[in-house]
Amino acid sequence: MSRQLRVAAAQYSPEALVSLSAYKAKITKWVAEAVAGGGELLVFPEYGSMELAGIAAADDSLEAAIAAVTSLVPEIDLVHSTLAKKHGVTIVAGSFLENTAVGVVNAAHIFGPSGVKGRYEKLMPTPWERDVAKVKAGSGLVCFDTGSTRVGLVICYDIEFPLIARALAEAGADIILAPSNTETDWGYWRVRTGAVARALENQLYTVHCPTVGTAPGVVACPVNIGAAGIFAPSDRGFPPGGVLALGEMNQPQWVHATLDLDLVREVRRSGGVQTYNHWAEQPGATSLPRARVVDISKPSVNSGASNVIAATPA
Repeated sequence: MSRQLRVAAAQYSPEALVSLSAYKAKITKWVAEAVAGGGELLVFPEYGSMELAGIAAADDSLEAAIAAVTSLVPEIDLVHSTLAKKHGVTIVAGSFLENTAVGVVNAAHIFGPSGVKGRYEKLMPTPWERDVAKVKAGSGLVCFDTGSTRVGLVICYDIEFPLIARALAEAGADIILAPSNTETDWGYWRVRTGAVARALENQLYTVHCPTVGTAPGVVACPVNIGAAGIFAPSDRGFPPGGVLALGEMNQPQWVHATLDLDLVREVRRSGGVQTYNHWAEQPGATSLPRARVVDISKPSVNSGASNVIAATPA
């Protein structure tokens, strides 16, 4: 029997929240809906956690929003780690802008089925992030071992750069997750096209999930355009074009697909093309960043991830 994994990609609608209890109730409801659809790997989008800013921000400036969300990162972790453990699933929380010792970063936390946390910081900030939000590049690439598979996590603009995805593939990723936030059709299609291309090049799955809808008062994402997509290599055993699932444009919803993990390995061995194996034949292809592997499958094998399993139920 082949190894299969059910993925749920969120077309998530941020809103100006008024309390932590409202945030907790919203995330709990979304996770319950994904799990009811069979979801085992749940992905929330880039900037999905910025809706928390209004709860604690001193004013409506970007700087105040970043400071507020930074103060609430422990709450983000508590909610998601508890839900991951409760349902026995892996969850990527919506990313956020955070003040750190090196400056502002765009960070996403991933929680394994035992509630163990891993962290990734966006490696390639967009021009807006660099010029306006003063976002710094992250500290490196990470491939997460969830126990059932390895997943690479990138954020939005990262998926448009082939060497990043290739490094994750060589670290053993069967799936690359690409949460995003785009405010134009052009931006949405850039990320979607990047996700499709990375699936083709590396003969693996990519999962693109965006914020959607208008969100007045939510700093960094007041306008959100996109549709979640789950993509595969365009080869034998997969749909022509490689589109496994695609959401309805701009509508809040979960988009599900069941991934055959063994089929990815098979297509690398005997597909109509073998781009994964032939990658090194390109001029300059050996100059790659390296991705470290972090085990988030269980607390006893922590390998650099932080154990943030909640003491009280969600």
